[in-house]
Amino acid sequence: MSLNSWEKERENKVKELEEIIVSYLPKQEGFQKVIMEAMEYSLMAGGKRLRPMLMMETYRMFGGTSDIIRPFLAAQEMIHTYSLVHDDLPAMDNDEYRRGRKTTHIVYGEDMGILAGDALLNYAFETASKAFDMKPEASRMIGKALQVLAGKAGIYGMIGGQVVDVASTGSRIGKDKLDFIYELKTGALIESSMMIGAILAGASEAEIRTMERIASNVGIAFQIQDDILDVTSTTDELGKPVHSDEKNEKTTYVTLRGLEKAKEDVERISQEALTLLSGLSVENPYLTWLIKELIHRKK
Repeated sequence: MSLNSWEKERENKVKELEEIIVSYLPKQEGFQKVIMEAMEYSLMAGGKRLRPMLMMETYRMFGGTSDIIRPFLAAQEMIHTYSLVHDDLPAMDNDEYRRGRKTTHIVYGEDMGILAGDALLNYAFETASKAFDMKPEASRMIGKALQVLAGKAGIYGMIGGQVVDVASTGSRIGKDKLDFIYELKTGALIESSMMIGAILAGASEAEIRTMERIASNVGIAFQIQDDILDVTSTTDELGKPVHSDEKNEKTTYVTLRGLEKAKEDVERISQEALTLLSGLSVENPYLTWLIKELIHRKK
């Protein structure tokens, strides 16, 4: 398939995912409707829809066909979005723009920015739990997927990585701690996406673990590429401020190992992910292309 064909397919898949996400948004009603508005503003700000797309494509790769995946797709994007809303707050990165438009706390105020993130996280689990009603006979499988969703978002996953990242701001850290931050802060949600896709499709335990390793590599390479773009790209290209790591006094792969070595690390780690993917007994050519494209993206 040509590059343009793959790009067109991705556009179609993003549209499909956004329709699913919208279908799970709460109605904007009641005295608290401002929070529903802030949730929708945050969630529908655009973006790659990377995590739900990886979940969907992994699910399809392992033969999944049921709608049971749909609430998990929406839930995963809600969790990712809440993390961005809180990341942008004045107490964290203090960013005014995200994906080319004003961040949630700038539009709705810092108080509602905090609450919008809280609401998205809680509503994510309300949404994912709807899978029990859709397919009660798959309760054990759904429970396992929920366990992964919660664990990878928590103190041993994304939050844990964010804690170490925030605590390390302003001080120079070594590669071991930086790897830890990246594995948890970025890698964990990508891991849960691909693991949940495999779990809900009925993949074996060994296959689920392989997907976790693939996703970990994808997450680390993705974050290193983010570091590279922070110093080589522009705000217009990225849709968010550049040089924010320098502004926030954060150690990155670029500051620690230099730009060229960071580029080499992206190549090496991403190749490990692709080698593991090609070793599976199932395949999804689009998923292979997507991983390559995401890791080597320009924005």
